[in-house]
Amino acid sequence: MTLATPPPEPAAESSAAPAQRPVLFAEAARYWLELGLISFGGPAGQVALMHSEVVERRRWLSERRFLHALNYAMVLPGPEAQQLATYIGWLMHGIPGGLVAGSLFILPSLLLLLLLSAVYAIWGQLPLLVSVFWALKPAVTAIVMQAAWRLGRRTLHNPVLLALAVLAFGGLTLLRLPFPVILLTAAVIGWLGGRWRPQLFSPSRQAGHAPTSTTASAERPPLHGDATPTPAHARFDRRRLALILLAGLAALALPLALVSGMGGWDGLLATMARFFSRVAVFSFGGAYAVLPYVAQGAVEQHQWLSASQMIDGLALGETTPGPLIMVVTFVGFMGGWNTALAHLSADAATSLAAGTATSLAAAATALPLAVAAGLTVTWFTFLPSFLLILAGGPLVEASREDIRLSGPLTAITAAVVGVIANLAVFFAGHVLWPDGAGGGFDPAALALMVAAAVALLRWRWPVLRLILTAALIGAGRQLAVWAGLLG
Repeated sequence: MTLATPPPEPAAESSAAPAQRPVLFAEAARYWLELGLISFGGPAGQVALMHSEVVERRRWLSERRFLHALNYAMVLPGPEAQQLATYIGWLMHGIPGGLVAGSLFILPSLLLLLLLSAVYAIWGQLPLLVSVFWALKPAVTAIVMQAAWRLGRRTLHNPVLLALAVLAFGGLTLLRLPFPVILLTAAVIGWLGGRWRPQLFSPSRQAGHAPTSTTASAERPPLHGDATPTPAHARFDRRRLALILLAGLAALALPLALVSGMGGWDGLLATMARFFSRVAVFSFGGAYAVLPYVAQGAVEQHQWLSASQMIDGLALGETTPGPLIMVVTFVGFMGGWNTALAHLSADAATSLAAGTATSLAAAATALPLAVAAGLTVTWFTFLPSFLLILAGGPLVEASREDIRLSGPLTAITAAVVGVIANLAVFFAGHVLWPDGAGGGFDPAALALMVAAAVALLRWRWPVLRLILTAALIGAGRQLAVWAGLLG
């Protein structure tokens, strides 16, 4: 969440340079779909991809304009890369542009995750897939450790912020405090500290994951440059704001009423809708920061899925394009799947759990609820992101100032480091002791976890390479078992 600082004001675009032609809506939509298909690498990679295309090659935005939009997206709850895409689409083509850009950015990931979730649910108990996920779990735990390490190095630049991270870790791990309580407490501390000792609660000067390249062609001025007037549709208008808020309320209330009518206010879909709406509001710091909150609710409180399935879902999320928070689609799918499975006959449930030839027939009964739950969770998780961009965008355009983290947001960022560390401990416990605290220790999983951490932190492997390597190790392990080389 460290904000990018815009570079020094560039010289005004040359009046002799050829004017940039308007970008057609269909052309922009094709680009957002292409981005959604190739947006691997987490928020850093996704922002870099957008910067390369939007600023340097296509010249839709100037460097300062891009960073201005990125700064806004980074202080909001929700996935910043998806919100940045929504903001740029909105700036170029109004509300339809923002809706299309943000939706196409996540659509490929949504469809792929639903497919992978179905494969996992139906055939996940087959020996080969069990072995693959056995190797993926330590790799995923190392990925979470890396996230905590990198964010900590970037943000914990004084003892006060380090203490906040430690307190957040202890509050979650030892006191079992709810995730929103951790964030709200950190925000209050940051607000007070920002007033009394502002130098301790100022954003880190270290570079975040925003691009700083200034290699954009000087021959073509950007369509939306530093001195370009704000488009009419992007100017603040009270009537438009009221309509956006009214539409957002309808987009929240009508689907909630629909799922409540299908299964009741306390039914699975309505409960998921309310829970993941809260997840969206408290998702500061990216997916790794909010996953402990998801785990608290989905695994421990509602028991929609097991901790082992949660880790498997994160592994699947790491292999798909789009924001990592899309892992909530898997959580919703498995919640619906497990709930439907509990209502199947004993023979059908046994067949499905064993992955036998009759499992497809049993799956046909469980799939509709699983898909409905996955779509419900996705809708209510991303709806606030669209609303925050479309409603707040005109205010940001009107300011055209560098948006800096206030004391509360700096403190929240520090607390998020401890939150992510808590997630790593949560995952490690289930990976190293797969049968619970009273079960046996898995030394091979520990070796894989250490090797994965070294590959990420020392050799700087990309996440996708690590995931694929772990999958190959898991498959090789099962092949060795079949060949009689392992017991």
